[in-house]
Amino acid sequence: MSDWSTLAPATIAPTALVTVLATEGSAPRGPGTRMLVTTDTQAGTIGGGALEWRAAEQARTILSFPPGSWRVQDYPLGPLLGQCCGGRVRLLIEHLADTGWIAALADGAVVRATLRDDHIERTATKDEHRWPRAELTASADPLTSRGPLPAAGFSFVEPDDSARRPLTLFGAGHVGRAIARMLPGLPFDLAWFDSRAELADIPGVTADSEDALVACAGQAAPGAAVLILTHDHALDYRLAAAALGSQAAYVGMIGSSTKRARFLARLAADGVDSARLTCPIGQRGIPGKAPEVIAVATLAQLLALDLA
Repeated sequence: MSDWSTLAPATIAPTALVTVLATEGSAPRGPGTRMLVTTDTQAGTIGGGALEWRAAEQARTILSFPPGSWRVQDYPLGPLLGQCCGGRVRLLIEHLADTGWIAALADGAVVRATLRDDHIERTATKDEHRWPRAELTASADPLTSRGPLPAAGFSFVEPDDSARRPLTLFGAGHVGRAIARMLPGLPFDLAWFDSRAELADIPGVTADSEDALVACAGQAAPGAAVLILTHDHALDYRLAAAALGSQAAYVGMIGSSTKRARFLARLAADGVDSARLTCPIGQRGIPGKAPEVIAVATLAQLLALDLA
Protein backbone atom coordinates (compact mmCIF):
# COMPACT_ATOMS: atom_id res chain seq x y z
CA MET A 1 0.00 0.00 0.00
CA SER A 2 1.07 3.60 -0.37
CA ASP A 3 2.48 5.36 2.67
CA TRP A 4 -0.92 6.65 3.84
CA SER A 5 -1.67 3.21 5.27
CA THR A 6 1.46 3.20 7.43
CA LEU A 7 0.12 6.05 9.55
CA ALA A 8 -1.89 4.26 12.21
CA PRO A 9 -5.23 6.09 12.38
CA ALA A 10 -6.05 4.49 15.72
CA THR A 11 -3.26 6.49 17.35
CA ILE A 12 -4.37 9.82 15.93
CA ALA A 13 -7.56 11.64 16.78
CA PRO A 14 -9.16 13.00 14.79
CA THR A 15 -8.21 11.69 11.32
CA ALA A 16 -9.74 12.25 7.90
CA LEU A 17 -9.31 10.08 4.83
CA VAL A 18 -9.43 11.35 1.24
CA THR A 19 -10.06 8.69 -1.42
CA VAL A 20 -10.00 9.12 -5.19
CA LEU A 21 -13.20 7.33 -6.20
CA ALA A 22 -13.14 7.94 -9.95
CA THR A 23 -11.32 9.99 -12.58
CA GLU A 24 -11.81 11.10 -16.15
CA GLY A 25 -9.29 12.38 -18.66
CA SER A 26 -5.94 13.61 -17.42
CA ALA A 27 -5.81 13.23 -13.63
CA PRO A 28 -2.77 13.26 -11.31
CA ARG A 29 -3.57 9.91 -9.62
CA GLY A 30 -5.97 7.05 -10.26
CA PRO A 31 -8.93 5.57 -8.37
CA GLY A 32 -7.95 4.07 -5.04
CA THR A 33 -5.29 6.67 -4.31
CA ARG A 34 -5.65 7.87 -0.72
CA MET A 35 -4.20 10.27 1.79
CA LEU A 36 -4.70 10.65 5.53
CA VAL A 37 -5.10 14.13 6.97
CA THR A 38 -5.02 15.28 10.58
CA THR A 39 -5.11 18.79 11.97
CA ASP A 40 -1.38 19.17 11.42
CA THR A 41 -0.07 16.14 9.49
CA GLN A 42 -0.61 14.38 6.20
CA ALA A 43 0.39 10.97 4.82
CA GLY A 44 0.11 9.93 1.20
CA THR A 45 -0.70 12.11 -1.78
CA ILE A 46 -3.47 12.39 -4.35
CA GLY A 47 -1.31 14.76 -6.39
CA GLY A 48 -2.35 17.72 -8.41
CA GLY A 49 -0.96 20.60 -6.36
CA ALA A 50 -4.01 22.84 -5.92
CA LEU A 51 -6.30 19.79 -5.97
CA GLU A 52 -4.47 18.22 -3.04
CA TRP A 53 -4.36 21.51 -1.13
CA ARG A 54 -8.13 21.97 -1.56
CA ALA A 55 -8.85 18.35 -0.60
CA ALA A 56 -6.70 18.63 2.54
CA GLU A 57 -8.53 21.83 3.45
CA GLN A 58 -11.89 20.06 3.15
CA ALA A 59 -10.56 17.07 5.08
CA ARG A 60 -9.61 19.31 8.00
CA THR A 61 -13.01 20.94 7.85
CA ILE A 62 -14.78 17.59 8.13
CA LEU A 63 -12.78 16.87 11.30
CA SER A 64 -15.08 19.33 13.07
CA PHE A 65 -18.00 16.99 12.36
CA PRO A 66 -18.67 13.71 14.21
CA PRO A 67 -16.62 10.61 13.31
CA GLY A 68 -18.27 8.83 10.41
CA SER A 69 -19.22 12.06 8.63
CA TRP A 70 -18.51 12.03 4.91
CA ARG A 71 -18.99 13.96 1.70
CA VAL A 72 -18.34 13.34 -2.00
CA GLN A 73 -16.89 16.19 -4.01
CA ASP A 74 -16.20 16.58 -7.74
CA TYR A 75 -13.26 18.62 -8.98
CA PRO A 76 -12.87 19.64 -12.65
CA LEU A 77 -9.15 20.15 -13.17
CA GLY A 78 -9.52 23.49 -14.89
CA PRO A 79 -9.53 27.22 -14.18
CA LEU A 80 -11.33 26.81 -10.84
CA LEU A 81 -8.17 25.20 -9.46
CA GLY A 82 -5.77 27.16 -11.62
CA GLN A 83 -5.02 24.04 -13.65
CA CYS A 84 -5.15 23.09 -17.32
CA CYS A 85 -5.11 19.29 -17.12
CA GLY A 86 -8.64 19.01 -18.46
CA GLY A 87 -9.45 15.97 -16.32
CA ARG A 88 -11.98 15.39 -13.59
CA VAL A 89 -11.73 13.78 -10.15
CA ARG A 90 -14.39 12.57 -7.72
CA LEU A 91 -13.24 12.40 -4.10
CA LEU A 92 -14.68 10.81 -0.98
CA ILE A 93 -13.71 12.77 2.14
CA GLU A 94 -14.54 11.21 5.51
CA HIS A 95 -13.89 11.61 9.20
CA LEU A 96 -12.64 8.13 9.98
CA ALA A 97 -14.63 6.17 12.53
CA ASP A 98 -13.70 2.60 11.61
CA THR A 99 -10.16 1.71 10.54
CA GLY A 100 -10.21 -2.10 10.56
CA TRP A 101 -11.00 -2.26 6.86
CA ILE A 102 -7.73 -0.49 6.02
CA ALA A 103 -5.66 -3.46 7.18
CA ALA A 104 -8.05 -5.83 5.39
CA LEU A 105 -7.61 -3.91 2.14
CA ALA A 106 -3.83 -3.97 2.56
CA ASP A 107 -4.05 -7.73 3.09
CA GLY A 108 -5.75 -8.25 -0.26
CA ALA A 109 -9.40 -8.23 0.78
CA VAL A 110 -12.16 -6.80 -1.37
CA VAL A 111 -13.90 -4.10 0.69
CA ARG A 112 -17.49 -3.09 -0.02
CA ALA A 113 -18.70 0.26 1.23
CA THR A 114 -22.24 1.53 1.65
CA LEU A 115 -22.88 5.17 2.38
CA ARG A 116 -25.20 5.74 5.35
CA ASP A 117 -26.56 9.02 6.64
CA ASP A 118 -24.00 9.34 9.43
CA HIS A 119 -21.28 6.81 8.61
CA ILE A 120 -19.87 4.47 5.98
CA GLU A 121 -20.60 0.79 6.45
CA ARG A 122 -17.83 -1.48 5.19
CA THR A 123 -17.45 -5.26 4.89
CA ALA A 124 -14.32 -7.09 3.79
CA THR A 125 -14.15 -10.34 1.81
CA LYS A 126 -10.82 -12.04 1.47
CA ASP A 127 -9.94 -12.77 -2.14
CA GLU A 128 -7.62 -15.78 -2.18
CA HIS A 129 -6.70 -15.15 -5.82
CA ARG A 130 -4.82 -11.92 -5.34
CA TRP A 131 -3.52 -11.78 -8.91
CA PRO A 132 -5.37 -11.05 -11.07
CA ARG A 133 -7.60 -9.44 -8.43
CA ALA A 134 -11.15 -10.75 -8.62
CA GLU A 135 -13.69 -8.23 -9.86
CA LEU A 136 -16.24 -8.79 -7.12
CA THR A 137 -18.52 -5.91 -8.00
CA ALA A 138 -21.93 -7.55 -7.96
CA SER A 139 -24.57 -5.54 -6.04
CA ALA A 140 -22.37 -2.45 -6.10
CA ASP A 141 -22.96 0.56 -8.32
CA PRO A 142 -20.21 1.67 -10.73
CA LEU A 143 -17.97 4.55 -9.75
CA THR A 144 -17.92 7.49 -12.15
CA SER A 145 -16.64 11.05 -12.02
CA ARG A 146 -19.81 12.56 -13.53
CA GLY A 147 -23.50 12.59 -12.82
CA PRO A 148 -25.33 12.96 -9.52
CA LEU A 149 -23.15 12.73 -6.43
CA PRO A 150 -23.53 9.47 -4.51
CA ALA A 151 -26.04 9.71 -1.67
CA ALA A 152 -26.92 7.61 1.36
CA GLY A 153 -27.63 4.05 0.22
CA PHE A 154 -25.02 4.10 -2.55
CA SER A 155 -22.88 0.93 -2.50
CA PHE A 156 -19.51 0.41 -4.15
CA VAL A 157 -16.35 -1.66 -4.01
CA GLU A 158 -13.49 0.36 -2.55
CA PRO A 159 -11.10 1.16 -5.40
CA ASP A 160 -7.63 -0.19 -4.76
CA ASP A 161 -4.44 1.14 -6.32
CA SER A 162 -2.23 -1.31 -4.45
CA ALA A 163 -2.37 -4.30 -6.82
CA ARG A 164 0.99 -6.01 -6.48
CA ARG A 165 2.56 -8.50 -8.86
CA PRO A 166 4.10 -11.56 -7.19
CA LEU A 167 7.84 -11.47 -7.83
CA THR A 168 9.92 -14.57 -7.19
CA LEU A 169 13.62 -13.76 -7.12
CA PHE A 170 16.19 -16.54 -7.27
CA GLY A 171 19.67 -15.42 -6.28
CA ALA A 172 21.00 -13.21 -3.49
CA GLY A 173 24.15 -12.02 -5.20
CA HIS A 174 24.99 -8.41 -6.00
CA VAL A 175 22.23 -7.91 -8.58
CA GLY A 176 19.62 -9.74 -6.51
CA ARG A 177 20.42 -7.58 -3.51
CA ALA A 178 20.30 -4.40 -5.62
CA ILE A 179 16.84 -5.35 -6.91
CA ALA A 180 15.58 -6.16 -3.41
CA ARG A 181 16.86 -2.81 -2.09
CA MET A 182 14.87 -0.93 -4.73
CA LEU A 183 11.56 -2.76 -4.27
CA PRO A 184 10.06 -0.85 -1.30
CA GLY A 185 7.30 1.37 -2.62
CA LEU A 186 6.99 -0.54 -5.91
CA PRO A 187 3.96 -2.75 -6.71
CA PHE A 188 5.54 -6.15 -6.12
CA ASP A 189 5.23 -8.91 -3.52
CA LEU A 190 8.72 -10.35 -3.16
CA ALA A 191 9.62 -13.97 -2.43
CA TRP A 192 13.43 -14.30 -2.41
CA PHE A 193 15.43 -17.54 -2.49
CA ASP A 194 19.00 -18.78 -2.67
CA SER A 195 20.48 -22.24 -2.44
CA ARG A 196 23.49 -21.12 -0.39
CA ALA A 197 22.94 -21.58 3.32
CA GLU A 198 25.48 -18.88 4.19
CA LEU A 199 23.17 -16.25 2.65
CA ALA A 200 20.23 -17.08 4.89
CA ASP A 201 21.18 -14.22 7.21
CA ILE A 202 20.32 -11.63 4.53
CA PRO A 203 16.94 -10.15 5.55
CA GLY A 204 14.20 -11.50 3.33
CA VAL A 205 16.19 -14.41 1.86
CA THR A 206 15.02 -17.99 2.25
CA ALA A 207 17.84 -20.49 1.81
CA ASP A 208 16.79 -23.95 0.67
CA SER A 209 17.93 -26.85 -1.47
CA GLU A 210 18.21 -26.55 -5.23
CA ASP A 211 15.39 -29.07 -5.63
CA ALA A 212 13.14 -26.94 -3.41
CA LEU A 213 13.93 -23.82 -5.44
CA VAL A 214 13.15 -25.63 -8.70
CA ALA A 215 9.85 -26.84 -7.29
CA CYS A 216 9.03 -23.28 -6.26
CA ALA A 217 9.80 -21.97 -9.76
CA GLY A 218 7.43 -24.52 -11.25
CA GLN A 219 4.62 -23.29 -9.00
CA ALA A 220 4.79 -19.60 -9.95
CA ALA A 221 1.32 -18.05 -9.77
CA PRO A 222 -0.64 -16.70 -12.75
CA GLY A 223 0.60 -13.21 -13.56
CA ALA A 224 3.75 -13.61 -11.47
CA ALA A 225 7.22 -12.51 -12.50
CA VAL A 226 10.20 -14.83 -12.01
CA LEU A 227 13.77 -13.51 -11.98
CA ILE A 228 16.67 -15.98 -12.15
CA LEU A 229 20.00 -14.55 -10.98
CA THR A 230 21.84 -17.40 -9.28
CA HIS A 231 25.55 -18.07 -9.09
CA ASP A 232 25.25 -21.39 -10.95
CA HIS A 233 24.33 -21.75 -14.64
CA ALA A 234 23.20 -25.34 -14.15
CA LEU A 235 20.76 -24.19 -11.48
CA ASP A 236 19.72 -21.29 -13.71
CA TYR A 237 18.75 -23.77 -16.41
CA ARG A 238 16.70 -25.94 -14.06
CA LEU A 239 14.91 -22.88 -12.70
CA ALA A 240 14.21 -21.49 -16.16
CA ALA A 241 12.82 -24.79 -17.43
CA ALA A 242 10.58 -25.11 -14.39
CA ALA A 243 9.37 -21.51 -14.48
CA LEU A 244 8.56 -21.74 -18.19
CA GLY A 245 6.27 -24.62 -17.34
CA SER A 246 4.42 -22.52 -14.77
CA GLN A 247 1.75 -19.84 -15.26
CA ALA A 248 4.18 -16.97 -14.69
CA ALA A 249 3.64 -13.97 -16.96
CA TYR A 250 7.34 -13.16 -17.07
CA VAL A 251 10.43 -15.36 -16.79
CA GLY A 252 13.66 -13.39 -16.84
CA MET A 253 17.22 -14.60 -16.51
CA ILE A 254 20.46 -12.66 -16.23
CA GLY A 255 23.00 -13.56 -18.87
CA SER A 256 24.78 -12.79 -22.11
CA SER A 257 23.61 -13.40 -25.66
CA THR A 258 25.83 -16.48 -25.70
CA LYS A 259 24.18 -17.87 -22.57
CA ARG A 260 20.79 -17.15 -24.10
CA ALA A 261 21.63 -19.03 -27.31
CA ARG A 262 22.91 -22.07 -25.42
CA PHE A 263 19.92 -22.16 -23.11
CA LEU A 264 17.43 -21.80 -25.97
CA ALA A 265 19.03 -24.70 -27.82
CA ARG A 266 18.94 -26.88 -24.74
CA LEU A 267 15.36 -25.94 -23.88
CA ALA A 268 14.28 -26.82 -27.43
CA ALA A 269 16.05 -30.16 -27.18
CA ASP A 270 14.23 -30.81 -23.91
CA GLY A 271 10.87 -29.90 -25.40
CA VAL A 272 10.43 -26.75 -23.31
CA ASP A 273 8.66 -23.78 -24.90
CA SER A 274 11.06 -20.85 -24.38
CA ALA A 275 8.92 -18.13 -25.97
CA ARG A 276 8.41 -16.41 -22.61
CA LEU A 277 12.08 -16.38 -21.62
CA THR A 278 13.61 -12.92 -21.32
CA CYS A 279 17.40 -13.06 -21.41
CA PRO A 280 19.25 -10.81 -20.96
CA ILE A 281 16.96 -9.02 -18.54
CA GLY A 282 16.43 -5.28 -18.40
CA GLN A 283 14.78 -2.48 -20.32
CA ARG A 284 16.61 -1.90 -23.58
CA GLY A 285 18.45 1.36 -24.01
CA ILE A 286 19.74 1.56 -20.44
CA PRO A 287 23.52 1.03 -20.65
CA GLY A 288 25.76 -0.16 -17.87
CA LYS A 289 26.54 -3.39 -16.06
CA ALA A 290 26.75 -2.24 -12.45
CA PRO A 291 24.31 -4.17 -10.21
CA GLU A 292 22.31 -1.03 -9.48
CA VAL A 293 21.99 -0.20 -13.18
CA ILE A 294 20.85 -3.73 -14.00
CA ALA A 295 18.37 -3.52 -11.13
CA VAL A 296 16.89 -0.24 -12.42
CA ALA A 297 16.64 -1.58 -15.97
CA THR A 298 15.04 -4.83 -14.79
CA LEU A 299 12.47 -3.15 -12.54
CA ALA A 300 11.64 -0.74 -15.38
CA GLN A 301 10.99 -3.76 -17.59
CA LEU A 302 8.75 -5.37 -14.97
CA LEU A 303 6.83 -2.15 -14.40
CA ALA A 304 6.14 -1.96 -18.14
CA LEU A 305 4.40 -5.35 -18.13
CA ASP A 306 0.69 -5.34 -18.79
CA LEU A 307 -1.08 -5.43 -15.40
CA ALA A 308 -4.26 -7.02 -16.79
